[in-house]
Amino acid sequence: MSEGLVLRSSPLDAEHRDLDAKLVNFGGWNMPLAYPSGTLAEHNACRNAAVVFDVSHLGTVRVRGSKAFNTLQRAFTNDLSRVSPGRAQYTHLLDENDASVVDDIIVWWVDEQTFDVMPNASNTSAVLAATHGVDVTTDRAILAVQGPAARAAVHKISKEAAEVERFTVRRIDIDGVQCVVAGTGYTGEDGLEISIGASDAPWLWNALLDDGVLPAGLGARDTLRLEAGLPLHGHELGPGITPLQAGLGWVVSWDKGDFIGRGALLKEREAGIQRRMRCFKTDGRQPLREGSEILHDGEVVGVITSGNFSPTLGHAIAMGFVPPSITVGATVEVVVRGRSIAAKVVRLPFITKP
Repeated sequence: MSEGLVLRSSPLDAEHRDLDAKLVNFGGWNMPLAYPSGTLAEHNACRNAAVVFDVSHLGTVRVRGSKAFNTLQRAFTNDLSRVSPGRAQYTHLLDENDASVVDDIIVWWVDEQTFDVMPNASNTSAVLAATHGVDVTTDRAILAVQGPAARAAVHKISKEAAEVERFTVRRIDIDGVQCVVAGTGYTGEDGLEISIGASDAPWLWNALLDDGVLPAGLGARDTLRLEAGLPLHGHELGPGITPLQAGLGWVVSWDKGDFIGRGALLKEREAGIQRRMRCFKTDGRQPLREGSEILHDGEVVGVITSGNFSPTLGHAIAMGFVPPSITVGATVEVVVRGRSIAAKVVRLPFITKP
């Protein structure tokens, strides 16, 4: 951390400290990496029961008014007309010059003229500039309740909240507290994300824990999203990486009209991408760490961008960029601490859930 840099804290900071969470700097926020239960236990609880993550470090940029829809259509790659008020949509903000993914975003279309745009922690300022919205991040906390038993746990607190469907957004009164609930998440599991006023957040957090939901930190969130094949900004998305290279062309609507970075992305589509994000698995437990070189036929062809041991599968998994000619079924070598490990290119996601 740079000298003089003050980390921002979640409205749940006191709760994390009371639980003896290990806190780390994440995107300028002091956030829990893990609790005493440990990352492995938190990961497994999300796959088999229910956990709650504090994701208040994510930004919330509120865009309102009669021009809000058109503003977001011009700013982002996806087409909001494919959804409607009360729905959520995944989208990208691109760099105008090279079509790099400045940020990947979830848009909550709360009502006809109200949109809550959810950027990654360190990218809120860029999204503010593109949307001319208002930063309301410090006014609320966001709790992500995830796992096959997540809805049952939320149901004990609010039947209405538990019934919010996947990628649906609703304003709900939970025990007298106004919340916005979305059927979204970042784990590959069913679940809900609840935006609640900052001062009321500790009450909801503790109510979930009292119902047996395990608190989980960023460590488990990362292994869960990796198993689900979900990209992380700064790894599979970011400077120099376009949606086409990341295999996310489906998030680009070419026929909706102009959007920031469309011209540059169109040039890349016409010329053909030079690299493509692929997924890799090994037979062993040794993690394929970020930055490890990928070899094919004895030549370095790329690097690992995310890698770890998969608690669910029992072997190492990873993502990285290689030439598009290296396709599913190919075998490569990954150099980890001077040792070459054979890895196979596989399809996303690493795990599938009903």
